[in-house]
Amino acid sequence: MKYIGIIPARYASTRFPGKPLAVLGGKTVIQRVYEQVLGCLDEAYVATDDVRIEEAVKAFGGKVVMTSNMHKSGTDRCFEAYTKVGEGYDVVVNIQGDEPFIQPSQLESIKECFKDASTQIATLVKPFDANDSFEMLENVNSPKVVVSKNWNALYFSRSVIPFMRNSDKSEWLKNHTYYKHIGLYAYRAEVLKEITALPQSSLEIAESLEQLRWLENGYTIKVGVTDLETIGIDTPEDLIKAESFLKEQYVG
Repeated sequence: MKYIGIIPARYASTRFPGKPLAVLGGKTVIQRVYEQVLGCLDEAYVATDDVRIEEAVKAFGGKVVMTSNMHKSGTDRCFEAYTKVGEGYDVVVNIQGDEPFIQPSQLESIKECFKDASTQIATLVKPFDANDSFEMLENVNSPKVVVSKNWNALYFSRSVIPFMRNSDKSEWLKNHTYYKHIGLYAYRAEVLKEITALPQSSLEIAESLEQLRWLENGYTIKVGVTDLETIGIDTPEDLIKAESFLKEQYVG
């Protein structure tokens, strides 16, 4: 099977305008994401709607495709980029442009999901640690996932799921394995075309999670597991944390 990585990158971020071009350890954030992905997939492209990002990617020798500035999600931008790049790939992998520490093992885990011929869409989860705080578990910016015995996603929520009725909240993480959603997606090319044509669903609107649109319309989402934490950059403060992480723990 052939895999193509698409890295959606917008300049106009509400909380951190221009973050793909922010400098992290001497390289732009988007360059770090691109370099992490390139060796793991057959091809990789940055998909953007801003000429400044386009020029930056070309400057470090990366491949980039210009897309519409009207897209409401990274998935929509991925599909347009895929159609412009051309066919010939079985699976499209959507890598967030603000995840400079994405690891090859995580990409391999999501590729592994497609060894099952029935897999339509795949994503990753990370188990919460039993020693994590309940505040970490209930963080609405860290969606939770419940999965079936076949490792298909049953539901994603910003709320804590499942609710443990007969246990004190301080004991929930010790009594049950909760899963945090890692925002890395992969889709069979034909499925990507189908899901981008779907209208927004009621569950998606309620939780502001686009993957619920796919579940609500009957698509299955295979779940792979990673033990590695990701460090997304949503704010200037996150960039400072990422810089510290780079210096202390990461060699790149």
